[in-house]
Amino acid sequence: MPRRNSARARIISWNVNGLRACTKKGFLEWLAASRAEIVGLQEVRARPEQLPDEVRAPRRWNTHFVHAEKAGYSGVGLYSRQTPSRVETSLHEERFDREGRLQIGRFGRLAVVNAYFPKGSGTNRDNSRVPYKMDFYAAVFDRAQKLRRQGLRVLVMGDFNTAHREIDLARPKTNRDTSGFLPEERAELDRWLAAGWVDSFRAFETGPDHYSWWSQRFGVRAKNIGWRIDYVMASPAAMKFVRGAFIHPDVTGSDHCPVGVDVDREIFD
Repeated sequence: MPRRNSARARIISWNVNGLRACTKKGFLEWLAASRAEIVGLQEVRARPEQLPDEVRAPRRWNTHFVHAEKAGYSGVGLYSRQTPSRVETSLHEERFDREGRLQIGRFGRLAVVNAYFPKGSGTNRDNSRVPYKMDFYAAVFDRAQKLRRQGLRVLVMGDFNTAHREIDLARPKTNRDTSGFLPEERAELDRWLAAGWVDSFRAFETGPDHYSWWSQRFGVRAKNIGWRIDYVMASPAAMKFVRGAFIHPDVTGSDHCPVGVDVDREIFD
């Protein structure tokens, strides 16, 4: 296993599309080799007591999980080498909190917001959940801005369920009316950048064909017909410590792949 760089810390986000299923596909082996300091998971889809002991509490990891009221739905998880001083899970609106979509872990002066943003498509793919999605975006944005005003270095990471620009999905022309690439969804990401947030991956890589999610239809991932909908957004204060950003499409086990950043350890101090 590669040695961990003592001067750097790796922070990773991954929508695992069901942690129990992902565990059967090598999640623990991936976690052990990840060299990560902090890992945020989305779409855990299990209560903590439903997870195997070695997944719920692996050795030398601190863990925290948030589940939805609805069984087998949504949920987020946080793994960290150091113990967070606090973890918040509420946006103070029951309609958001009952879906188990948020964790805010505090690690010294760093706040890590691990969020699973809703899909807007709805159960009938009629875009009926777009208003809810926009409201959730606004609530997370306001919470993240508050953390910035408190003087914290902030990383907002997770499955944003939106491809920002045409370069961020393989087939933009055929998806203009699809939730995940609607003008109002893309404008939400514009608002983050206008407020000073940095799309960390695009700070280091401006080229095409970099995606983090692929349809599970046969052959789609092999052909790299994907969407980049997983992000690590960095506040200006946090971005000063970011030394690299990455997407790992070679990691399977989910229809998403891990994304993340490498930061100087001083980000915690």
